[in-house]
Amino acid sequence: MDIEKAREAIVGFIREKAKEANAEGAVLGISGGVDSALVAYLAAEALGMDKVLGIHLPELGIIHAKDVLDAAEVAHRSGIEFRNIDISKILTVYLENIPDKDKGAVHVRGNLKARIRMSVLYYYANMLNRIVIGTTNKTELLLGYFTKHGDGGVDILPIGDLYKTEVWELSSLVGVPEIIVNKVPSAGLWNGQTDEKELGITYKEVDRFLALLLKGETSEIARDTVGITVEQASSVIHRIKMNAHKLKTIPIADLGMLR
Repeated sequence: MDIEKAREAIVGFIREKAKEANAEGAVLGISGGVDSALVAYLAAEALGMDKVLGIHLPELGIIHAKDVLDAAEVAHRSGIEFRNIDISKILTVYLENIPDKDKGAVHVRGNLKARIRMSVLYYYANMLNRIVIGTTNKTELLLGYFTKHGDGGVDILPIGDLYKTEVWELSSLVGVPEIIVNKVPSAGLWNGQTDEKELGITYKEVDRFLALLLKGETSEIARDTVGITVEQASSVIHRIKMNAHKLKTIPIADLGMLR
């Protein structure tokens, strides 16, 4: 891929979609990681720094102070407006009022946090007449590695056709700080969580494997070409199948025959 042309295409895409929506700008969540940093830079380029609001939404005790500082640094360097909103109290209110809460269900709690963050982003977007820009990349979309109606609940996905490895490449091109580009990827949903640990495979490996599958190679050939194990390949394919529903529109019962 010509990464400079990809940059131009994404900037044009953001500008066009904001115009179509008659929006006065954009809102996005800034985690302190590379994906949201790249989107912040590209959104600022597309719409103007004063038309983009980045919001960091940590949970006290889970998100490290370094992530807060990194998120603020991204906003500072890209020139966009910044908010830091701790969602701990919002999450506590939810959990205190749900009778069947399970403190051990970390994934369920993590999904709830992602949906709280989505709600806050849309609150600001509605208040300011702006669109919500998502930060999910192609690798995450193909694997279903996002929360339905959470970080997947957005208006547009500018980097949704960039593999994670391409996100790193474009981020370096636009000037995202090297310390953020090289940061260990994490959704920050629970203590010690990292993307590659949870996936059981590195992004470089999974990107090559996915690209080969999309070109029509069998999983066996793709697996052997990349050099991953049978278990890793099976896990990736299982994720794709189990999470395919996340990329589909909401099913509607067709009652046309009854009319």
